[in-house]
Amino acid sequence: MKKQKLLWFLGTLAFIFLFFIFIRPSSTQQSTWADFEEDWANCTSIVVTKTASQDGSLMTTHSCDGGYEFRLKVVPARTAKSREMRPIMKGGGHGAERPQAVQVGEIPEVPRTYARFDIAYSFMNEKQLAIGETTFGGRRELYNPQGKFDIMELQRIVLERCTTAREAIELIGQLVEKYGYGDMGECLTFIDKKEAWVFEIMGSGPLETGAIWAARRVPEGEVFVSANRSRIGELHLDDPNNYLASKNVFSYAQKKGWWSPDSGEPFRFNKIYAPSESIGSRRREWRVLSTLAPSLKLDPWQVDYPFSVKPDKKVSLQDLMALHRDYYQGTEFDLSQGLAAGPFNNPNRFSTRVRPPKGTIGWERPISIFRCSYCMIAQTRDWLPDWIGGLVWFAEDDPKTSCFVPFYCGITEVPEAYQIGRRDKFDRRSAWWAFDFVSNWANLRFADMIKDIRQAAADFETTFFNLQPVVEKRALTLYQDDPEACRRYLTKYSNEMAQRVVDEWWALADYLIVKYNDGYINLGPHRRAPGYPKWWLDAVGYGKKKIINR
Repeated sequence: MKKQKLLWFLGTLAFIFLFFIFIRPSSTQQSTWADFEEDWANCTSIVVTKTASQDGSLMTTHSCDGGYEFRLKVVPARTAKSREMRPIMKGGGHGAERPQAVQVGEIPEVPRTYARFDIAYSFMNEKQLAIGETTFGGRRELYNPQGKFDIMELQRIVLERCTTAREAIELIGQLVEKYGYGDMGECLTFIDKKEAWVFEIMGSGPLETGAIWAARRVPEGEVFVSANRSRIGELHLDDPNNYLASKNVFSYAQKKGWWSPDSGEPFRFNKIYAPSESIGSRRREWRVLSTLAPSLKLDPWQVDYPFSVKPDKKVSLQDLMALHRDYYQGTEFDLSQGLAAGPFNNPNRFSTRVRPPKGTIGWERPISIFRCSYCMIAQTRDWLPDWIGGLVWFAEDDPKTSCFVPFYCGITEVPEAYQIGRRDKFDRRSAWWAFDFVSNWANLRFADMIKDIRQAAADFETTFFNLQPVVEKRALTLYQDDPEACRRYLTKYSNEMAQRVVDEWWALADYLIVKYNDGYINLGPHRRAPGYPKWWLDAVGYGKKKIINR
């Protein structure tokens, strides 16, 4: 025990030294990760409350926009032995080719856990509790490397143990207060069968075990978006039905001199603990809110937007799919237009080491981005048994070149193709590689190939939507007689549909290779060479160099 305490003390001293030498911002630099947000801004999450949705479901989404674990599996429910302990795992989440999570502690296990989906950021359990996620960083000095829990492990634990959003938030609060939070600022969007909540958390500094967190319920009939910056503002903790927070949420800010109740300034959680004016975050917030509520005429250059808005019309699942495939089409920020998009209207913008001059922006950051590992849209429906009512629409890789497939929360497994793969080895058995290959191949001639890709996705998704009432009616009949038979039926259906999509996506890849080989369009009545559009030829100076005879 003495040795462990000594190692902890030395580790903390080392962190403080490195923090002040390499990390602590200078007096002219904002003390958040804001300057680097455009590089690591990795996710978008949207929430739709029950009466704001077209079908009466609650929905939350998550696009995992970075080099994260894309292998999906179902972790079954389990019964624990008396006094059994559960390990606390930290780190990992980036796939088999990257360092894996390590055990940093343990907590008492519960008598029985719930089955859940597992991936980088676990997103749903068999009780219709679902979670979306985005990272916002927060003040650097709040980071505590000694905290036992990172956000990935917290998501796993609450899905194993909780049935409601409020229960999950309270459990996280208890765990981090006792064991500490050791991750960057994070936002989790929770939905259960009744409510939707936004939860934001940060560490409490390198020398303090605990965390600073706040949660706000999304008002019924409204929609919300998180896009890598804190969105919770004023806290009204005298209204526990709609607001929750850690015990230190006010006192810590006072102790640090970041806020004083005597100042006359309202306490705003996001402005105090995670100030950010990231254009990459603001633009996505604008795109979601203005798309769902165009009557508000929101300004795309605003710094702050409403926490949530009432949509002009009921929001459908298809609306959320379209938003997660969005790159500002039809707006002044449309990434498929202009010279940077090239001759074939490619909306993808790859990373560059050249930073734009201060006061300007580089590439726009869209909702749909090429480096996405996976995207999910979770639905909860309280009028159906949990195994049928909980439904995840899952797409590997970039949603705009992928296909959403239905996985019911009661299934016991997903196809092997979704469980395997690694980024450092091309593998035709892997679902992720099927979608990633098509996405990359489309970069060669995006404007044409995206039409083929969208048609393939639309054909499948339309089929799934049409089959859904029949499938769920049959599942409900089975459930009433034999719940396990219902579970087997949903597992078989989800797996067959998902595998069929993977097989067809490899066939689509082969088709695109042949059709667009060598810059021609090779299939159809006859081979043709479409060439380059005139506007692009003019822009690059085609035909402007005069011939000089010597």
